[in-house]
Amino acid sequence: MSTQPEHPLGIDELLERVREDLDRVEAKEAHDAAQSGEALLVDIRYAALRDRDGLIPGALVVERNELEWRLDPQGSHRAPEAISHDLRVVVVCNEGYASSLAAVSLRQLGLHRATDLVGGFQAWKSAGFPVTS
Repeated sequence: MSTQPEHPLGIDELLERVREDLDRVEAKEAHDAAQSGEALLVDIRYAALRDRDGLIPGALVVERNELEWRLDPQGSHRAPEAISHDLRVVVVCNEGYASSLAAVSLRQLGLHRATDLVGGFQAWKSAGFPVTS
């Protein structure tokens, strides 16, 4: 059983707490790591945002509600890219909020190098890195 916290956390405090354990990356570091094959970018944005804003070339698209099933290296529904718990995963959402929570969830599955992109897809796009329609 779990114990109830003294006072419920708000989302801002929760984000602050979970981000303490993440080595969050900026757009340039994410780009360089993806280009060198050192990291897998995982786009968790929903379809309407991908349709509106485009895609990061080479990123694995996995909607948030499927993320843990697709990235668990031991899972029966894993993506072919989910090869190891040592895989460096950079989760990308639209603006860098939901991705922090998603990265922590992946860490709970043993993907100890999971992190997220500061500012999300919008930061990637603003930095001038490639986007396809």
